[in-house]
Amino acid sequence: QVQLVESGGGLVQAGGSLRLSCAASGSTFSSYPMGWFRQAPGKEREFVSSISRGAGRIYYADSVKPRFTIARDNAKNTVYLQMNSLKPEDTAVYYCAAGRGGYDIRSLADFGSWGQGTQVTVSS
Repeated sequence: QVQLVESGGGLVQAGGSLRLSCAASGSTFSSYPMGWFRQAPGKEREFVSSISRGAGRIYYADSVKPRFTIARDNAKNTVYLQMNSLKPEDTAVYYCAAGRGGYDIRSLADFGSWGQGTQVTVSS
């Protein structure tokens, strides 16, 4: 079982940038596809981005293209989410997740381990 800890959230003005990090431990990080999801108050958790084990496949929600970039460093057991041109509607708790090992990596059901989340607040 992999343990995930997110960091990098905070308060930023619209148009600003943040980089989220997710550090993994407890298992072989490189064997997991990784994803980022977010949940705004009163809304369901939604897919943001995901990356396959070797970074050969990368996906983004339409709402974050081309502003967000996902990347992973298997040597550091870390996945990143670079968020640029942030908008107030990006405000949410952002969660890192490790995939279950299947080919699909774009829905909540494809991921089995979750971090505790990090708050991102974008002011207008």
